[in-house]
Amino acid sequence: MLDALDRKIVSALERDARISFGELAEEVGLSKTPCWKRVKALENQGIIRSYSTRIDPAANGFDIEAFIQVSIDFEVSDAFEAAVRKHPLIRRCYATTGEADYLLQIVTVDMRALDRMLREELSRLPGVRRTVTSMAMREIKGDISFADAAAHALRE
Repeated sequence: MLDALDRKIVSALERDARISFGELAEEVGLSKTPCWKRVKALENQGIIRSYSTRIDPAANGFDIEAFIQVSIDFEVSDAFEAAVRKHPLIRRCYATTGEADYLLQIVTVDMRALDRMLREELSRLPGVRRTVTSMAMREIKGDISFADAAAHALRE
């Protein structure tokens, strides 16, 4: 688990991963070198996996976001997962419990593209037996602060 100082660092980086080490150090109450060492330790421990830019799908023409439950023939799960990793419209894929084997989050430009993706691409991935699609109407919450989640988990 993160200590209080690491939570401050992670929280600041979650808000702005482009913050300079000088600004980060000032925000969390450290000097620059110890702050840099803490960030490097968080990276080495795998707590910070990477830094990325969040892109708004709708601002880039991807107006449709859908969640698809997929049931497959499990003996081809490795091939299915490999195909999913390569597909450019699949944002996320989770192996799940329950009625479906996987949950996919996808984006498309419009309903026609979604229909084409479902019929011509997703249905032809290895082992796909059944899909159930739910459309996202609007995003209520798109992410969490893991620093805040850690602090919440530590409450008693």
